[in-house]
Amino acid sequence: MTKNPSLVLNKIDDISFEEFDAPTITSPHDVLVEVKKTGICGSDIHYYAHGKIGDFVLTKPMVLGHESAGVVAEVGSGVTSVKVGDRVAIEPGVPSRLSNEYKAGKYNLCPHMVFAATPESSPDKPNPPGTLCKYYKSPEDFLVKLPDHVSLELGALVEPLSVGVHAARLSKLSFGDKVLIFGAGPVGLLAAAVAKKFGAATVTVVDIFDSKLQMAKDIGAATHTINSKTASKPVSEHFTADDAPNVVLECTGAEICIQQGVLALAPGGRYVQVGNAGGYVKFPITELATKEATVYGSFRYGFGDYKTSVAILDENYNKGKENAQIDFEALITDRYSFKDAIKAYDHVRAGGPVKCIIDGPE
Repeated sequence: MTKNPSLVLNKIDDISFEEFDAPTITSPHDVLVEVKKTGICGSDIHYYAHGKIGDFVLTKPMVLGHESAGVVAEVGSGVTSVKVGDRVAIEPGVPSRLSNEYKAGKYNLCPHMVFAATPESSPDKPNPPGTLCKYYKSPEDFLVKLPDHVSLELGALVEPLSVGVHAARLSKLSFGDKVLIFGAGPVGLLAAAVAKKFGAATVTVVDIFDSKLQMAKDIGAATHTINSKTASKPVSEHFTADDAPNVVLECTGAEICIQQGVLALAPGGRYVQVGNAGGYVKFPITELATKEATVYGSFRYGFGDYKTSVAILDENYNKGKENAQIDFEALITDRYSFKDAIKAYDHVRAGGPVKCIIDGPE
């Protein structure tokens, strides 16, 4: 059997390198991908530090990683959309093909979703494998080919970029909208980039760190920024009736940001909750009602979001890096070899990088 070196989270504060047998083709539509680049997500760090996120509790070891791109190594007999040698972004969540949510076109809400590096809710089921390994098996329709001028590193950004795309599509964000985004972490920065690509007239990013706000401007995503920690007035008071945002994307989950987002929103505006809150929050429901605003919950990404994300990267770089509107590559601040992957996780846990990319095993 071909060996499959992998990075495994055993329990809180315990990551190790392990070697398993590589997965094999069992369905005509299976594809085996040799993973080349994997990003570290905040959820990975949450499991590493706390062992759970909400109802998803780590009770047994699992292979880490779900933000990956690689090269097709083997295909099943029925595969037509990709071939050996193609470079692909891997969508890490596969729903049940029998669920009502899947049939309704909202497969990201499927209760039977198998999502890479996410503990199973049932203790009698094995955890789905993560993508931080040499070989990863995926159905062909959850792979998206990368254009020639989109690197594998950018392919690893497609997963968090798709979170921003999904939020923007939920909000019906379109040309001329005024957008307010809370949080300048990777998802907030990518959501800002998506808003710019969708034609927003203004994109205001809020955070408490000047360095992150500067990055939002430097990469070409933000037209305005607000440091909510050092500002002399609340975020909502920075706007007049004429320039109030009609779209708010809240990417922190912090109660104060949720409140300020609703208060800042223009009458008839659209608010999308992207970030996960730690529990129940106090919510300005009267202001929401009197503005006749619409609130959307946003969970991961759905049909077409991955392809839209790849299309954004394609359009952004098809005239060369020097002509790119958004500098997505600047978000990748740290790079590690697979043998140093544990160091990479510790570095991200300490709060260093914006986005850290790990090479796949050689």
